[in-house]
Amino acid sequence: MTAVVAHRGRRTGSVAWLVGLGIVLAALNLRTAVTSVGPVLDQVSTALGMSGVASGLLTTLPVLCFALFGAMTPALSHRVGEHRLLLAALVLLGAGLWIRSVVGSSGVFLAASVVALSGGAIGNVLIPTLIKRHFPSRSGLMTTVYSTAMAAGTMLAAAATVPIQRAAGGNWHVALGVWAALAAVSAIPWLALLRSEPERHRVRGTGPGELVRSRLAWAIATYFGTQSLIAYVMFGWLPQLLQDNGYTSGQAGTLLAVFTGLGIPISMLVPAIAARMADQRLLVAAFCGAYAIGFAGLLTGRALWVWAVIVGVGMGSFPLALAMLALRTRTAEATAALSAFGQSAGYLIAGAGPLAVGVLYEISGGWTVPFVLLFVVVAAQMVAGWYAGASRYIEDERRPVAPVEAVLDEEERGFRTACVSAGASQAVRK
Repeated sequence: MTAVVAHRGRRTGSVAWLVGLGIVLAALNLRTAVTSVGPVLDQVSTALGMSGVASGLLTTLPVLCFALFGAMTPALSHRVGEHRLLLAALVLLGAGLWIRSVVGSSGVFLAASVVALSGGAIGNVLIPTLIKRHFPSRSGLMTTVYSTAMAAGTMLAAAATVPIQRAAGGNWHVALGVWAALAAVSAIPWLALLRSEPERHRVRGTGPGELVRSRLAWAIATYFGTQSLIAYVMFGWLPQLLQDNGYTSGQAGTLLAVFTGLGIPISMLVPAIAARMADQRLLVAAFCGAYAIGFAGLLTGRALWVWAVIVGVGMGSFPLALAMLALRTRTAEATAALSAFGQSAGYLIAGAGPLAVGVLYEISGGWTVPFVLLFVVVAAQMVAGWYAGASRYIEDERRPVAPVEAVLDEEERGFRTACVSAGASQAVRK
C-alpha cells in the first residue's frame, strides 16, 4: 500500500497500515445502526410502546440522516480535520447505539438512533475521501476492502442480533448494546492517528453551488440514488413478495439472508474490476440487465430464489457507485465534495422508494404496478450510469472559459503592447 500522509513531512508505512485498519473497522460499523434494529423491531416497539407512526419513522430515519449529515460532512471536515471527524463520528455512532440499548422511552430511542445514524452518515462520506487521499494509487483495492467490510458488517448485524438476544435470555437491550462495543473498538486506530492529520486544500469547482450545476455530479447522484432505492425496496419488500407466492416466513428470511450475503463476494470483485477499466459503462449495463431480468422473473411467481439471486448480482451497482466517487475525481478534496453531494442527493431519491412501492402495492393489490415503477427506476439508472461511467473528471467539468469579449480585449492589449515596444525600439535606434 502507498499512503500519502502529512506527518512531519514524512511518508510512513506504519501509518498507512493503521489507516487501512481504521477504514476496515469503521466500515464494519456504518450500517449496524440500520440493520441491527430490524430483527428485534417488534420487541422494541412493544417494550417502548411505539406507535405505528414512530415505527415507520424509525425505518425512514436512515435515509434522512444519511442525506442531512452527509451534506454537512465536507464543511465539518475542513474545519475539524478528516481523522478527528471520523473519530468523532465513531464516538457518536457508539454513543447512540449504547443509549438506545438502555432507554425505556420511544422518544429517547428515536433521538439516540439519530445520533448513531449521524455517525454512520459522516463515515459514509469521509471514507471514500480518506481512500483517495491516503491510497491514491490503490483506490480500487481499498474501495474493494471498504465495500466488502461494509457488506460484512451489514449482514453480521442483521444475522447475529437475534441469536445474541436468545443467548441473553430474550433481552433485546443486550442484543442492541453489543454493537456499541464494536464501534468503540473501531475508534482505537483513529485515536492513534490524531497527530497525523493530513493537510487540506480547497479545489475550485467542487463547492456545493458548483456541483449543483454539474451534469456529472447529478449523474452520479442519480445513479447512487436509484441503486439505493432498489436496495431499500428489496430489503423491505422481498419477504412480503416471497410470502405472497407461498413461501413461509422462515424460507423468506433465509432467502433474504442469502440475498444480503451476495453483497460480500460482489463487493470483493466490482471495485477492483472497475478501477482497471477505462470507463465503467459495460459494468453499468451488466448490472442494469441483471435487474431487468431478475425483476421480470420475480413477476412470474416461479423459481423466485433464482430471480432473487440475479437481482442480488445487480446489486453490484452499489460498490460500483462507491468506486465512481474516486474514479471521477482527481483529488481527495473533490472526492469529499462529490461523495457528500452524490450520497446526500442519492439517499433523498432512495427514501421515496419503499414508501412508493408500499402505496402502489396497497392500491393495486398485487406486484405488477410496483414492478413497473422498478423498471422505470432501472431505466433511469441506465441513463445516469452511462453518463457517469464514462472516463471524465469532476474537476475538468467546471473549468472557467473566458468570454469572447475578454479574449478580444486581451488580444487588443497584446497588440498595443507590441506596438509600444516596437515604437520604443525604433526610437532607441534613432
